[in-house]
Amino acid sequence: MVKSLFDETNLAGIPVKNRLVRSATYEGMADAEGHLTDKLFKLYEDLAKGEVGTIITSLAAVSSREKWIPWQLGIDKDLYIEEYKRLTDMIHSYGSKVIMQLAAVGSQTKAENQPERPMWGPSAIKDIGYGNMPEEISEKEILILEDEFAEAALRAKKAGFDGIQLHAAHGYLISKFLTPYYNLRTDQYGGGIENRSRFLVEIFKKVREKVGAEYPVLIKINSEDFMEGGMTFEECKYVCQKLKSIGLTAVEVSGGSRSSNSGEGYSRTNSRNQSYFFSYAEELQKEYEIPVIAIGGNRDLSKVTELLNQGEIELFSFARPLIRERDLFSRWKSGDTTPARCISCNKCSMFGNNHCIFVNE
Repeated sequence: MVKSLFDETNLAGIPVKNRLVRSATYEGMADAEGHLTDKLFKLYEDLAKGEVGTIITSLAAVSSREKWIPWQLGIDKDLYIEEYKRLTDMIHSYGSKVIMQLAAVGSQTKAENQPERPMWGPSAIKDIGYGNMPEEISEKEILILEDEFAEAALRAKKAGFDGIQLHAAHGYLISKFLTPYYNLRTDQYGGGIENRSRFLVEIFKKVREKVGAEYPVLIKINSEDFMEGGMTFEECKYVCQKLKSIGLTAVEVSGGSRSSNSGEGYSRTNSRNQSYFFSYAEELQKEYEIPVIAIGGNRDLSKVTELLNQGEIELFSFARPLIRERDLFSRWKSGDTTPARCISCNKCSMFGNNHCIFVNE
């Protein structure tokens, strides 16, 4: 039987109304302390109304001890729980699921932002994409930050989120630990991939202890870093297999960062190059039987439907297309199946928040 993107399915046991996922996308719409604003609440309501089966929030900060991205969501204190309950209740009222993405940003923010706070990296190596020079995070701070991830995950659970996703991709702090170019440590957190992944594995274990064995815990991870001295796909597979053995729910497979070779980052600008991480997702799913979400250049309903029916990947996520068209999936479901209007120009990321230049609001 031919499968449709609008079929009901499940995400590693979580029933979802369709196979369509909104990948975590930075909005820049929270207030200065990381609280929800009316504008951000409306965005999520539009997505839920628009037939997004599973919404993954933008990256939420787990620690007030490091710099944040301006207007980033926060989840570092209990005081956020009640406002997020309002958000999750609203999203659930439309039959959608919602997962909170948890992150430490490391050196990928503005150096002048929150000058009293440190900017951490696994090592003191200048960030190629941002030009920032972080300070090497100490082992003591690593352990505290791991605990903060776990506490943030518990807050998300209390707020009604259907799961959490650890952001281990795109050059943020966990990703930097996985990348040999940026991780020159000589302690237990540096060296081979077993040590470079220790930070992520320890976070995962502490999260599991807090939220329990059944609560969905996903990761977003690079297939490759696409840079000299970057993490390889074989190393990515090692990390995913390790996490699967200790209770990983699902993987969203992306790739690259602002340090990547030109044209090989996660937001590629050639609109003809669609579903560019699918082969990695498919191989990972087949080899390790891990539930995988395929992200990266998904634009054409017929193309994605073809990929759905050729293998075992059950869910596909979208980011930039939903910046231009929050109701994209509703449009497709109603019969207008022309491809997403997003042309992959990346102008949406040029002005501090993700706003499509072709949309007037």
